[in-house]
Amino acid sequence: MAKKEAAESASQATASAAKKVEKKAENATKAKPKDDQVTKLQKQVADLKKQVEDKDNQFLRAEAEIQNMTKRFNKERAQLAKYDGQELATSILPVLDNLKRALAIEVHDENGTQLKKGIQMVHDHLEHALKEHSITEIDALNKPFDPTTQQAVQTVAASGDQKKDTVVKVLQAGYQMKDRVLRPAMVVVAQ
Repeated sequence: MAKKEAAESASQATASAAKKVEKKAENATKAKPKDDQVTKLQKQVADLKKQVEDKDNQFLRAEAEIQNMTKRFNKERAQLAKYDGQELATSILPVLDNLKRALAIEVHDENGTQLKKGIQMVHDHLEHALKEHSITEIDALNKPFDPTTQQAVQTVAASGDQKKDTVVKVLQAGYQMKDRVLRPAMVVVAQ
């Protein structure tokens, strides 16, 4: 019986050891799916972090674009305000030219003198109104020729104290509004 008990006890020990090995194998098998799940979840977390980072970058770019658009809009609005009235001023310039031509006519009687005085007053008032809006005549006479503000209509030979490429006569006055040329001066240049 002792042998039987010893065999039974050995059998139980073997069975117990087998069960322990099976449990370890089961635990290892169970651990492997858990490791796979952890790895899968870590990958999902990394993907989500990347998506969040991409969305943050898109948001920052969109915000920067909005700021740039606002700056461009404000700059364009300032430019429009700066040169507001340019078309009207350009339309008025021929009227000013006609007033100057009328003032150049010589008069010999009292009625003509009174008429010329009235024309002079209108001319002066119009010039004053233009100056209030930063519209000024381009000073070209006896100055070096500047193609950005003047248009050479004719050239003549330089004589006496005239320097080459100097404006010797203004045929039609030019005007500018602030730093923008409304109409170039039509000039005669010495060569």
